[in-house]
Amino acid sequence: MLQFAANLSTMFTEWDFLDRFSVAADQGFQAVEFQFAEGQPPEAILRQLESARQTLVLFNASPGDFAGGDRGLAALPHRAAEFRASIAQAMIFAEHLNAKAVHILAGVADPADPEAQRAYRESLRFAVERLDGFEVLIEPLNRRDNPGYFLADFGLAAGVIADLGLPRLKLQYDIYHRQILHGDVTASLAELKPIIGHVQIAATPGRGEPGTGEVNDYMVLSRLEAIGYSGYVGCEYRPVKGTIAGLGWLDPWRRPRDGGAALVSTWRDRL
Repeated sequence: MLQFAANLSTMFTEWDFLDRFSVAADQGFQAVEFQFAEGQPPEAILRQLESARQTLVLFNASPGDFAGGDRGLAALPHRAAEFRASIAQAMIFAEHLNAKAVHILAGVADPADPEAQRAYRESLRFAVERLDGFEVLIEPLNRRDNPGYFLADFGLAAGVIADLGLPRLKLQYDIYHRQILHGDVTASLAELKPIIGHVQIAATPGRGEPGTGEVNDYMVLSRLEAIGYSGYVGCEYRPVKGTIAGLGWLDPWRRPRDGGAALVSTWRDRL
């Protein structure tokens, strides 16, 4: 059975950030993730995690000045010192919150630039070394939503992971970004499974909840389960008509299943 984590940066935004943990728990989420801590100290977040009895699956290391257009620092050689400081801060959060993984954003840079390539690999080596005990994740992002992003190709991500050969460096496979960048979702899940550390889902193209887009998300999730994926699926989507009202897509995963065909038919009827 797949395990799902609510992304508290995109879901339950009807509530203040610290209140989202308990609301997600009330809706059955025993695991959560978030992009950024929204200015909250780790002690405040830990209180919410402990009160809700939740696992923190993932968070992002600092992207730099996000409002100013930064989308990470790892591939920016002129900001290496700032990147290293961000990893020190991420380690404080990871240890305090007992997180499972930290996502490293690459930044806006030309992937053909040798200096950006070198900086990216050096940054990832540094992050894996310093974030000892935690998985370090890299995620290809589509450039429609993130213009100029360095890591916008799953082949490049897989190549970097292979080249560096660091056991705790894994792929963050976002189904939404994969569909926009390359398509071929179900086959690539099986192909890339050995290096996948985390999966995220949202409907394509609108990034709403699964079942509101062009992809049969239930079939994708069924395939993910069939290939033996045992990690969490992060729900990094923007609810179309309110978070709680849109949680019906999870129903097939909340009850015992007596065979895939009936449920696939039920899911298709709902699309």
